[in-house]
Amino acid sequence: MILNFLNKNFYVGFLLVALIYFLDRLTKILVIHLDKNSLGSDIFSSAYLNIILIWNKGIAFGLFSFDKSHLYNILSLIIAIIIVILVAMSLKSQGFKRYSLLMIVGGALGNLHDRIFSKAVPDFIDFHVGNFHWFIFNVSDIFITLGVISMIVIELADNKNEKK
Repeated sequence: MILNFLNKNFYVGFLLVALIYFLDRLTKILVIHLDKNSLGSDIFSSAYLNIILIWNKGIAFGLFSFDKSHLYNILSLIIAIIIVILVAMSLKSQGFKRYSLLMIVGGALGNLHDRIFSKAVPDFIDFHVGNFHWFIFNVSDIFITLGVISMIVIELADNKNEKK
């Protein structure tokens, strides 16, 4: 049974997840290092993009931030369970749907790593136009968002095909 999963698609999927995870780790380590060297000031600033480190104790875009450690731990456990479910779903999926799920898994693993070892997720990409700033995010968030958008497009396309 397990040998059925150990094929080319499995290795490509594993490589995708590992690549996202390591790209996320690399960028976070670099930004944390640069932040320490610049004593917490803006690491990079331009007309539309700032790189500035903030520590997010919530989930996406700082939502559901908790001061209570037991609520934070429960939230982290729920995220870990969702990752396991997504891995199981990806093993049963094919094509673009599989890789969309794996993008979410890779990003979620990167952020879960920070939740476990740092008790917060470092976010640092700040897009803005004038004084309007979007939520600050990281590389993992980019892949989670791309995966979710891809899944929505796939489901919409599948629903459209079923109606025909």
